Amino acid sequence: MMAMLVRRALSSRNAIGFLRRSSVVVVQSRDFSIISSPNLMMVGRDLQFDVSMPDFLRDTRRGFAKGKKSKDDSATGMVDAAPDIGPTVKAAASSQMEAAIDALSRDLTKLRTGRAAPGMLDHIVVETGGVKMPLNHLALVSVLDPKTLSVNPYDPDTVKELEKAIVASPLGLNPKLDGQRLVASIPALTKEHIQAMCKIVTKSSEVVKQSIRRARQKALDTIKKAGSSLPKDEVKRLEKEVDELTKKFVKSAEDMCKSKEKEITEA
Repeated sequence: MMAMLVRRALSSRNAIGFLRRSSVVVVQSRDFSIISSPNLMMVGRDLQFDVSMPDFLRDTRRGFAKGKKSKDDSATGMVDAAPDIGPTVKAAASSQMEAAIDALSRDLTKLRTGRAAPGMLDHIVVETGGVKMPLNHLALVSVLDPKTLSVNPYDPDTVKELEKAIVASPLGLNPKLDGQRLVASIPALTKEHIQAMCKIVTKSSEVVKQSIRRARQKALDTIKKAGSSLPKDEVKRLEKEVDELTKKFVKSAEDMCKSKEKEITEA
């Protein structure tokens, strides 16, 4: 009965046309089998049915198998997040600006006013035993009163070298030996000296501002280089924060210089 049904199916026009378009058809049962191709048909036992896929279906399946990505797929792919350079840029700029402020503080301390200050002698270099060293490495400087400094050497044998270095400095001091220490009276400032000191303060203020602005420009250049990988809002935010940092340090420098000028003029 099964064989009869198969023969009828194969004898129909549609089945024959399908077989001719197909590469191989195998029909198998327990009694016989038929193998059909465009040029060959064979009959035998153990019949099974297997129809290979038409070309247009096979091509379609091949396209899906390759898993080709569309433009939309690539557009929606994952994008590496840009690194957060903000903290690094601001930390570097802040460090450079702080260094400029520290240098200004040291320079202002060197200026003599009409009042005694321990840091007045820090910049003096003393030569002892053939070695040059900062004075504050060889002695403890303290204030006895607003007009008098005390210089206590760590090694009493260096007192003569300390005295020589202080006298040779541009501060105009003439220390006196008092036991194992030196005592230096701060002379009153002349009008000319006051004017000269104020000019030095103004120049120091401009120098430190330039250093701060260079640190600002360096930070902005770093942000600009990374701008292509950062959102525009992020770039603007970082630039604004660097500008605010710059204003903060510039104001600090101005306040320090104004304070020093007041100290000089009111001495």
